[in-house]
Amino acid sequence: MSATMASPISRLLRLWLAPVVWVTVADIFAILTALAFPWSTSLVAIFVLCWLGAVALVMDYGVYLQSLKRPICFLPLALVALALAGTLWSDASWGARLYAVSPTIKLLVLPGLFYHFARSGRGMWVFIAFLVSCTLLMAMSWIVAFDPSLSLKPSAEAEPGIFVKNYIDQSQEFALCAVALAYPIISLLRAKKIGLALLLGAVSLGFVVNMAFVVVSRTAMVTIPIMLAVFALLHLKWRTSLMIFCMAIILAGLAFATSSQLRSKTESFFRDYHLYATDNVPTSIGVRLEFWRKSLRFFAEAPFLGHGTGSTRGLFEQAATGDSYSATSQVIGNPHNQTLNVAVQWGAIGIVLLYAIWLVHLMLFRGEGLATWIGLLVVVQNIVTSLFNSHLFDFHEGWMYVLGVGVAGGMTLAAKPGHASMKSAGS
Repeated sequence: MSATMASPISRLLRLWLAPVVWVTVADIFAILTALAFPWSTSLVAIFVLCWLGAVALVMDYGVYLQSLKRPICFLPLALVALALAGTLWSDASWGARLYAVSPTIKLLVLPGLFYHFARSGRGMWVFIAFLVSCTLLMAMSWIVAFDPSLSLKPSAEAEPGIFVKNYIDQSQEFALCAVALAYPIISLLRAKKIGLALLLGAVSLGFVVNMAFVVVSRTAMVTIPIMLAVFALLHLKWRTSLMIFCMAIILAGLAFATSSQLRSKTESFFRDYHLYATDNVPTSIGVRLEFWRKSLRFFAEAPFLGHGTGSTRGLFEQAATGDSYSATSQVIGNPHNQTLNVAVQWGAIGIVLLYAIWLVHLMLFRGEGLATWIGLLVVVQNIVTSLFNSHLFDFHEGWMYVLGVGVAGGMTLAAKPGHASMKSAGS
């Protein structure tokens, strides 16, 4: 009797310990992360930790350690190592130094994502989950635009069209989805699958219209044309690109003429700059320019190694002038530019590492395929938006980069010749 009972238990135990089970569990946590991403930072952190635990149980550490020799893996790790080393020559408090290291820690997950999704076979499920979740958020954005009381944000922070988080995070997600859909739409049209192409086209247009009429982001306004130009350059004939370019100009003109939000955002750029330049008013544009001007000065003072990890806020405190309502008095720990953020803390060495990371990840996504296009788009978006923010180090945009590049990078590696033999049995 005991032997009869032991047999099912032993089979369940073998099944529970089988690599294929934990590969599937890891995939489920990755998909849950993508679903939660537009809605919650806490759930993202929890699901990423669960994913790491599941992958750790089935990882071939010999193969994984070998993969760390690739530039796409060791360069992000080198930037984290530089951030840790930078604590040794910083004048900031140890609390500030360690706090400034934390934005780089997410880069440690990249090699694991490359490793897992080169073997999983379910990477596209992650991107589909993200698209579905963003589409639902877009629907809620339209609803909240008409009834702001339905927003989950505190009433003091409520904004029309923002259901959760903020307009910057939402615009980054919508812009990525809107442009990423261009590849499958064109592929479906070429395959004569008109119905599905129109459906995805409607979703993409929904994102764009939402950003034009509900929640307007100046960063997205700059980023989307650049991402579309990259797509046209890589995937369209010049005549088709010219036609789409002309149509885009017409649609942009119509949007500008009919959207008071879009006109207001555009006009505010020049108004804000004038107020800063003439009266030292701390407008959005003005304080950014002030942050950049001072950061360049800080970089010039320590061009090779920088001032050390976590030093930025202290430097701005020392450089603050004027009354508390002036642009020159503003103090911040993030100069709203990724290059300057790195330059102030780690000098030219940090800048070289940052640009090397972007370059090797761009080079990874050469070629055809939806995963390749998504990965390329994520890198291009991060580079462009990092002109105006420190998006590689920000929680939301930084994890967009890590997850997008990691999943797409693993899928791209899996598609390369000679990689099939390296796949685990659990894939």
